[in-house]
Amino acid sequence: MIDIVATDWPDLQRLLFEDTFDAALGRYRSKWIYRGAARSDRELVTSLHRIVGDPAGLEGHLLRNFRKYAYRSDLHDYSEWHWITLAQHHGLPTRLLDWTSSPYIALHFATASLEHQDEDAAIWCAHVVRCHERLPAPLREVQAQHHCDLLTLEMLASVAPTLPDFDGLAAAPFIAFFEPPALDARIVNQYAMFSVLSDPAERPSAWFARFPDEPLVRRILIPAALKWEVRDKLDQAGITERLLFPGLDGLARWLTRYYAPGPRTTSAGGDAERR
Repeated sequence: MIDIVATDWPDLQRLLFEDTFDAALGRYRSKWIYRGAARSDRELVTSLHRIVGDPAGLEGHLLRNFRKYAYRSDLHDYSEWHWITLAQHHGLPTRLLDWTSSPYIALHFATASLEHQDEDAAIWCAHVVRCHERLPAPLREVQAQHHCDLLTLEMLASVAPTLPDFDGLAAAPFIAFFEPPALDARIVNQYAMFSVLSDPAERPSAWFARFPDEPLVRRILIPAALKWEVRDKLDQAGITERLLFPGLDGLARWLTRYYAPGPRTTSAGGDAERR
């Protein structure tokens, strides 16, 4: 994995959009997807790994009970892939990991936490095409049939209807990236993507570490001294909780953060005059 430190705002823009030009199209069409981390020392792990215990053993119990208690008649024809996506979206620990196709949305999640404003942040960048070159043949074939870089729930279900089927496609763990259906405005506005590993016990950071000499993933490190400038410029550009979490909850989260004192507050009335 390559770590690159952003020195200032212009340098950060260069790094975020580096290697995104598609010469065949003559357009900027990135093959990278992004994930923001408020602390650069955090390992790339799923919510399932944060539970004490055996991830592989817990996964089935969590999903089975989620399906049982969340069941509604309009969900009866959901595939297992729909259920795990729905569960992840609503906060259940799963083997899925959230990503976005927008580097600025990743920047939001790297800089939104006031608690960690004095710590270095990171943007994880994964190259979808290079990672998908390691997919098992059945998934590569369905991907080629649809002429796309990302998978969908329907493509995954057509090859592996269940998670055990998915895990059994290859002896060695592999990673797949897919675009979820538009479950609500939050998924749409966040340009959400998910990754899924074929072994629930495998940590994403450990999987990427299997290929140290291949450009599958890189990290852009954002020094703590740069975070306030990044945060304020994202606010000016409209990349805030108001957009990413539509509704009153997102509005409250935005206002709480926006009116919090910054590192250079000079007067008691300074923040009140901001808007």
